[in-house]
Amino acid sequence: MPLSSDQLAEIEAQRAQSHPTRRVVAAGMEEHLYTAHQVLDHGFVRVIDYMGDDAAICQAARVSYGKGTKSVQNDEGLIRYLMRHWHSTPFEMCEIKLHVKLPVFVARQWIRHRTANVNEYSARYSILDREFYIPAPDHVAAQSEVNNQGRGDALQGEEAARVLDILKADSARCYDNYEAMISQDGQQGLARELARMNLPANVYTQWYWKVDLHNLFHFLRLRADPHAQYEIRVYADTMCKIVADWVPFAYKAFEDYRLGAVNLSAQMVDSLRRMLAGETVTQENSGMTAREWREFEAVIRED
Repeated sequence: MPLSSDQLAEIEAQRAQSHPTRRVVAAGMEEHLYTAHQVLDHGFVRVIDYMGDDAAICQAARVSYGKGTKSVQNDEGLIRYLMRHWHSTPFEMCEIKLHVKLPVFVARQWIRHRTANVNEYSARYSILDREFYIPAPDHVAAQSEVNNQGRGDALQGEEAARVLDILKADSARCYDNYEAMISQDGQQGLARELARMNLPANVYTQWYWKVDLHNLFHFLRLRADPHAQYEIRVYADTMCKIVADWVPFAYKAFEDYRLGAVNLSAQMVDSLRRMLAGETVTQENSGMTAREWREFEAVIRED
């Protein structure tokens, strides 16, 4: 179960409350407050708090007071201009705080984004739950033959079953030993800060993660990419849906100019211009490496 009974009761109590406020609120985000969106087998993402909306981005860019005389169309156009020209500080005026439950190995990828404020569940103080990420059979894949940090084809039949059996057995055995080491039953239990080192990287942890919108977009551009590892990509996909409801103009601009866009090197731009002029361009006369050429072709050629 992604949420404990205590957490569910706390969320229901928070959702039942309503407070008058003079701060700007985003109607779409209000619907997400205190709602846990399930991710993977035991994980979730939920919004704890947020600040700002599309109008706050524009207000910061104009350094204006209130809505002024600008229309909604003006706001959308300005946001698209800011995104298109890589202006960052107006987007930093919006912030979000998330409660995330995720496997430790995903957390170690996630924490590489050092532009957020993080407070993680302490396994020195508390006992971790017996919850482990076990991938679905169609996500048990072989090592990629062309990408040293990626997956190839999914394992099939007995081979996939064998891997899943190993993952389940090792997870259970490690947690049994963890419980035995910290037990006070007839012995002086090992310190939790030491016992935790025996737990596998697929055990679940939790944290509060607070980040501004500019840096959140950077996170999503990398982690919602189809080439990102599946286990972190599903968290990014869930967050994309939340952000789209929070700042719809900014998210649409992000989709158009970041998620759905490509970056071309100087050699790629030159090759494209030569192709449009009718010249025959090959990898050999393009100035690109074989890998760069493959990436270039993936952009300009239809499958």
